[in-house]
Amino acid sequence: MFATNTSPQGTIRTWLNHRANSDGVAFTFPDGEDDLTWSELQSAAISIASDLTTNGVQKGESVAIIYPNCRDAVLAIYGTFYGGFRATMINLVAGNDAISYALEHSEARIAFVHDNALELFEATKTDNLTYLDLNPNANQIDLYDLTTEDDALLMYTSGTTGRPKGVVHSQSSLLAGGWTTAVAHELNAQDRGFCVLPIYHINGLCVSMMGALVSGGSISMCSKFSASRFWQNSEQTKVTWFSVVPTIVSHLLHGKNEPTAETKARIRFGRSASSALAPDVQSAFEHRFGIPIVETMGLTETAAQILSNPLPPATRKIGSPGIAFGNEINIFNTNFEPCEPNIEGEIVVKGPNVMREYLKNPDATRDSFAGDWLRTGDLGRMDEDGYIFVTGRLKELIIKGGENIAPREIDEALYSHPDVVEAAAFSVKCERYGETVEAAVKLSEGSKIDADMLQDICQQKLGNFKRPDKVHIMQDLPKGPSGKIQRAKISALL
Repeated sequence: MFATNTSPQGTIRTWLNHRANSDGVAFTFPDGEDDLTWSELQSAAISIASDLTTNGVQKGESVAIIYPNCRDAVLAIYGTFYGGFRATMINLVAGNDAISYALEHSEARIAFVHDNALELFEATKTDNLTYLDLNPNANQIDLYDLTTEDDALLMYTSGTTGRPKGVVHSQSSLLAGGWTTAVAHELNAQDRGFCVLPIYHINGLCVSMMGALVSGGSISMCSKFSASRFWQNSEQTKVTWFSVVPTIVSHLLHGKNEPTAETKARIRFGRSASSALAPDVQSAFEHRFGIPIVETMGLTETAAQILSNPLPPATRKIGSPGIAFGNEINIFNTNFEPCEPNIEGEIVVKGPNVMREYLKNPDATRDSFAGDWLRTGDLGRMDEDGYIFVTGRLKELIIKGGENIAPREIDEALYSHPDVVEAAAFSVKCERYGETVEAAVKLSEGSKIDADMLQDICQQKLGNFKRPDKVHIMQDLPKGPSGKIQRAKISALL
């Protein structure tokens, strides 16, 4: 049951029981909280699950978890999983309307709420929702029997194109999400990951938390990313790998702090996900720090990772999020038929890590599948070696004069200048062309580059047609909870 060469069997409960046979550290917290061993986590999870059951929560019912990254958040999540309830992760920065919608749509009656989020909870809760104090020492009672296909997680998408959709994962698909990470990155019990991404986002929850559960390793968890403390915390807690997003890679690259030689030697790799990593940023990071960055790709609907580059010394193809690990990947044309190598189409995926459904939204669930294949909404091509190259998002394509322009290629042209810390191209309505291209950037402190120079770089690399009509220099670009730049919000801010 507990080998990682095949998709993991059993439930999160059985895996936590197995890990508790060892008293090794499961989580450490460089912000100052006490370490958490696997046996302590199991004991607390049993108590919290018992308390939820005593309070009348039914098997499979949503339990809202309104917490930032911290020790108690880990306890709340595992207690909910352990009892057979549906952990409903609330994005703390989604905005009151989106949070209210998630709490109402999920039909949660019980919430675990961090002290700092009580005001947010009171402003967004439904009439029948009450919060329960987290009690890791509650009296233990008999719990519901669990199966691998019982609901375990409800996580809402960002909702940039409409109402957020509630992604439902089972016990088995969550474990499979951790397994795809463990297999791709060859994680073992000696590894310690660094989690600086919020665990109310699929990357932090599945890649870090579930990856450690499946591999038997441990996690160093910070409340949030800090460029000034990243390397210091890495050294303090002896991490061997980290999971970040491209904006974090860029901020570390442009930061003043350096890891110690010991830290560089210990960290096997960093992984980048959530959005495309510009090749120039990746190469510059590896040259400066000597730590390989493994580009990956994942979705909320697939319990995070679907693609990853192999670890060095195997082939990493810069500009590609890699090959399939733990699931199958294909490229479909508009007739939902497989494309030949190097032909662009929609990236589709199937495997044990794919979601069950969108909660109470059968139409969206149906439209997201082509047979057994989940449609990702991403455009790409597959080369002869099975590496995927993402060319854009179906919903983000800029259609200028009837010609498709992928924002990513403009992003990468902008990132080619070493002063560009953040970049994002986006569409603007235009009477002549229907849509035209603009872009926004954040520059490193003291940079002398201006918008005209950045436009010239794009023209040199991409030609006049794809050259942005305007480049806006901003203090910061809008980002979601994972650090992913939100293109749709830029034009509104401007």
